[in-house]
Amino acid sequence: HTQVSSSFTMPPRRKRASSADIAAAAARKKKAFVIADDADEVLSKCRELRAKLRADMAAAPSSPSQITEKITEVAELSIDHVMEGMECIAVKIAQQVMQKQGFSMSIPSRAGSNQVYIKEWDRIVLGEKKSTRSFLNVKEARKSAITLRVLQLLHKVLGKNIHITKRDLFYTDVKLFVDQSDSDNVLDDLACMIGCTRSNLNVVASDKGLVVGRIQFTEDGDEIDCTKMGVGGKAIPPYIDKIDNIRSDAEFVLLVEKEAAYMRLAEDRFYHKYPCIVITAKGQPDVATRMFLSRIYNELQIPVLGLVDSDPYGLKILSVYMSGSKNMSYDSASLTTPNIQWLGLRPSDLNKYQLPDQCRLDMTPNDIKCGKEMLQEDFILKNPLWAKELEIMVKTKKKAEIQALSSFGFQYITEEYLPRKLREGDWI
Repeated sequence: HTQVSSSFTMPPRRKRASSADIAAAAARKKKAFVIADDADEVLSKCRELRAKLRADMAAAPSSPSQITEKITEVAELSIDHVMEGMECIAVKIAQQVMQKQGFSMSIPSRAGSNQVYIKEWDRIVLGEKKSTRSFLNVKEARKSAITLRVLQLLHKVLGKNIHITKRDLFYTDVKLFVDQSDSDNVLDDLACMIGCTRSNLNVVASDKGLVVGRIQFTEDGDEIDCTKMGVGGKAIPPYIDKIDNIRSDAEFVLLVEKEAAYMRLAEDRFYHKYPCIVITAKGQPDVATRMFLSRIYNELQIPVLGLVDSDPYGLKILSVYMSGSKNMSYDSASLTTPNIQWLGLRPSDLNKYQLPDQCRLDMTPNDIKCGKEMLQEDFILKNPLWAKELEIMVKTKKKAEIQALSSFGFQYITEEYLPRKLREGDWI
């Protein structure tokens, strides 16, 4: 047997916190909840922006401006109306089968060629083109069967008034669906056919978005206060229809691309120093986060400021929040938030804030190509200041992440960068 060396010593036992230490910790925590001394000065420009936004919203017509294009749009429907729409589709199919014609369905086309950008509304919508899905066509028989099966399952879900996930739906008939993307795509087709939003089908995706800050609401009867949900905040629920009674004393919404930046803002209690609501979808936004942001904007009528990476993809993420995505263009009315202001990190900030060279990353050929293509897109062309920033990015061939600001200190973003941005009203 080998002897264990007697030189090993136990680490010293951690001392119990004294009453003085506990009091000091409590004082630090209390200080974190206090509005910053310079809040009125820092938020002056933001309050002007909020006043202008509310005046514009009050002066806007109650119904959207008329357009000449023929489009396909859906609306919020009750469970009874959605089920009635499903039953109408089933009756038409049954009548065709009884006449020994097989069956076919007319479905609004969601192809790229049927996507239309409406300048007056500043969002992407679905055009009027339709396609036919026929069970007697060998190439379309399987997809026709999937459509009918999903219709049957959703009717059962709505009849029970419950919600299920996309994954739940897939596992109800794996042999037929084979791949989840097949059942997922049919959901959007059915929403278009019925004329309802996808959320009206009671099929949701997993939680992704987070919210923290000065906002309270009721979620399915439970009171939620997002200042008391721990450091990480509250997961944005997929059941947006179960949220009501939204209240807030926030001056603005800070929409953050990255979870890392969101956690810095949450831990530093930035939302108390400068009253705001902080939201992130951890990258590409999901449907629930887009719907939640749209509701906050319309109900609270406060500005939304975007904090994204200084690269083409950060700008694309802002465009999805603002103008919608081609995938969900039929439901863009409830998924888009107009007038988002680009706060940072902008290409011009790299020199303005003297970001070190090692934090400025070289753009890849694909980044440059994406940037040049975006310069031709409608949502960029309508905003000359955004186009100017994108031109700087493409010309210098440099990009940077929000976390690059940490090179000046871990709390630089909350203690220096954002307060200065807000004080100067430096958004576009």
